[in-house]
Amino acid sequence: MKTAVWLYLFLFIAFFDLHAQYPILTPFAVSLGAAPSFIGLMMGIYSITHLPGNLIAGFGVDRFGSRLFIIVSLMCAGVILLLQAHVTNPWQLLALRSVSGFVLAFLSPACMSLLARIATDRIQQGKLMAGNGLIHTFASVFSPAAGALLVAQIGFTRAFECLGWLLITTATCAIFFIHDAKNKPRTFDSLDEVIPHSGAHHHNHAAPTSTATSPKPALAPSGQPLPWSVYVLPIATSCAQGILSFELPLMAGVHGGHSIMETGILFSIVSFGALVTLSMFFLNRLSPYLRTLWGAVMLAILYFAIAVGVPLPMATMLFMLGMAKGIILPALPTLLIDLSGGERYGRTFSLLSIAYSVGAFVGPMAAGMLRDVVSPYYLAFLVLMAAAAILPFHGSRTITARTHFS
Repeated sequence: MKTAVWLYLFLFIAFFDLHAQYPILTPFAVSLGAAPSFIGLMMGIYSITHLPGNLIAGFGVDRFGSRLFIIVSLMCAGVILLLQAHVTNPWQLLALRSVSGFVLAFLSPACMSLLARIATDRIQQGKLMAGNGLIHTFASVFSPAAGALLVAQIGFTRAFECLGWLLITTATCAIFFIHDAKNKPRTFDSLDEVIPHSGAHHHNHAAPTSTATSPKPALAPSGQPLPWSVYVLPIATSCAQGILSFELPLMAGVHGGHSIMETGILFSIVSFGALVTLSMFFLNRLSPYLRTLWGAVMLAILYFAIAVGVPLPMATMLFMLGMAKGIILPALPTLLIDLSGGERYGRTFSLLSIAYSVGAFVGPMAAGMLRDVVSPYYLAFLVLMAAAAILPFHGSRTITARTHFS
């Protein structure tokens, strides 16, 4: 578990560094002469270049472990930020963001795979995934405002240089403190191995004694592929997040230090809302399927409320939106762990990252092209509701029975 502690620390620094760029990339691109449609392309291309990196990470992490990919990803991302500090036109920024998207594609699958391997059982895996979401969100609470403040104080060039050196330093420390854990496949023969013994008798009266009709194990049999429909929701949530990341800087205005600071605060409010629900650890005892489903529905309703202009302060709407995100963040990877069979963590989380990348590409691109025709928040509402409808209801009862109050 010492590795998990160090990993959480490095993840906090890395996420802090990366999220600090959110409120400053758009105004930086505008200062170079980029149009809104070009900014949407820049944000989208960053995500689409994740795809080859995610595919390589899926097989590479399973074969070579997570440590190498974590170190190289952080180191390369830091170097790219140092180069980004000195770009002089939007096309140079687009090229560097494309490369950055590729190298950072390895980070998330490698980290989540390492956390899954460290755990000794499914309950601990769920807690570690919740901890990952908590660290991620806690870092993103303060980093947008910190990034905006940094630019206001020292300018874009020095700000990107500072963030780049921070990532390089983090990668150097990871060389000494991050160690790979061996993969320990886990399968269960009965619900007694999933549900604590104290509550096993409560469920036994409903479970047939025949092996052929007994409930499926908590983790899918080794080698059984995951249904592709499971990945529709991460595509939708990432698409909605991409739309929000594109729209917020333009809503707040992008000219002047005060506007950049306002954008950073708005992003921090979203993260603070997610931090509130992530801190409710009792939610981790509920079915990850139900948390994923109802979190998506709540998120869609909130985007619709923003689109129609519900008479509530924008900060309040963003705070509630963040709370809905905080429900989904740990539930999705926990659900995938339950269905993956306890093996091929690298490929499982690589596909999850690919889904996030596809959504993050489509979201800002669609927002940039359609924002003069329809509110991009309507698009976020539609994709989230469609994803919630597509979520595999055919397996919902099995998933819920296997994971409810585990």
